[in-house]
Amino acid sequence: MILRNARDLRGILARGLSAGAAGVSKPPPGDITVDGPAGLVVDLDGRWVLPGLWDHHVHFGQWAMASRRLDLGPARSAAEAAALVRTAIATSPPPAGTVFLGSGFRDGLWPDAPTPELLEFGDVPVALLSGDVHCLWTNRAALRMLGRPESDWLLREQPAFDLTRRISEVPAEVLDRWALDAAAAAARRGVTGIVDFEMEDAPGSWARRFWNGFRGLRVQAAVYPHTTALPEVSSPLYEVGPYKLFTDGSLNTRTAWCFDSYPHTHDHGLPTYDRGGLLEAAREGVRRGLRPAIHAIGDHAVAEALDAFEQLGAPGSIEHVQLIRDADLPRLAALDVRASVQPEHAMDDRDVAERYWHGRTGRAFAFRALLDAGAELALGSDAPVAPLDPWVTMSAAVTRSRDGRDPWHPEQAITPLEALAASVAPRHGDLVIVENDPLVGENLRTMPVFATRVAGEWTHGAALVS
Repeated sequence: MILRNARDLRGILARGLSAGAAGVSKPPPGDITVDGPAGLVVDLDGRWVLPGLWDHHVHFGQWAMASRRLDLGPARSAAEAAALVRTAIATSPPPAGTVFLGSGFRDGLWPDAPTPELLEFGDVPVALLSGDVHCLWTNRAALRMLGRPESDWLLREQPAFDLTRRISEVPAEVLDRWALDAAAAAARRGVTGIVDFEMEDAPGSWARRFWNGFRGLRVQAAVYPHTTALPEVSSPLYEVGPYKLFTDGSLNTRTAWCFDSYPHTHDHGLPTYDRGGLLEAAREGVRRGLRPAIHAIGDHAVAEALDAFEQLGAPGSIEHVQLIRDADLPRLAALDVRASVQPEHAMDDRDVAERYWHGRTGRAFAFRALLDAGAELALGSDAPVAPLDPWVTMSAAVTRSRDGRDPWHPEQAITPLEALAASVAPRHGDLVIVENDPLVGENLRTMPVFATRVAGEWTHGAALVS
């Protein structure tokens, strides 16, 4: 197959950034030969051809469910969130015996606090999941249905994760149908691969989908300490790993583990392990033949994760790296630890960070500093916390801006080429064709995608290129 009159960025990205992103010249239109039907010629009229895009951190099952829940992102107070729930229940009450679910609330800047009384709607069970998925707010009717004590109305971290998994359960065939819809939507945005950190058995879920013939994405399915069965799947699109561990919580819930205390408190956040526990957990992952991927958001958590990698003597990744000490920046490259970051979180959390990390935000979401220190960046969304859309992700990393606001700490921005390099994992037969120049930052957030190809098969735009 020949793609005629296309601008090919695949070679530039494959050669890396050794020459420096600033001096990269844009390729002229030309012909590109790719795998496909012999003799087929497609005129791309100057469109851009890239390697397939990856989202290096998603929770795919939660993302597939998110569109079927009440969106609480617009709520600016606990009372407003409750009002949105009240309206939704009046319009479309949940079936008997089910919990009404909402998600996406961010209470870090709310003028009032969640209370169980705000969610009392008679006998209707209600559970609301925070935007960072680290907090679950429920009412008494839901707790009665679930057999939980009334004191569990607001849960954070592992207790919240455990109860969220329980109330999110749907039949496997339903979740798979939703997942296939979500995969098709990802293909429409140029996604050819994901690293899925879904807590509820990502390896088993994806094994089932590949056994049933799924071929729409490449998937790396993360393993948690509680994951026991690792099914065998004979598909080149499926891999098991990495091994996911936590060191702390999140910024919005003020459980990110920091060296400095949160304002007006003596609280430094919530470390997950006692001393030495993280290292032993990471060693278990290596014994299982898996690369550790350690969640660390606060600067103390990042330092703890780096200490563990140093003693472990094995490569891996730190997921999020939202706050980091200057002294720890060069340690990632020295230890062969990848910084897996989610730039759209910086846009969501900039105001929360200014309140709770005041005076430290110059080293928050420090993508430029990480690159300059030699660290490898991998970009992702953390969907459903942010949209599973690599163009939104890259835009946030490059412009440090959204919704017309001034750029936030623009000194930490990276270039479009650097963002692209951190958003691809080139595989044979994978590519994406886009309409506009991806080396112009203003084009990124709303980039039109013409076609997407995974392992030689078109997953989006097939009618346009066949």
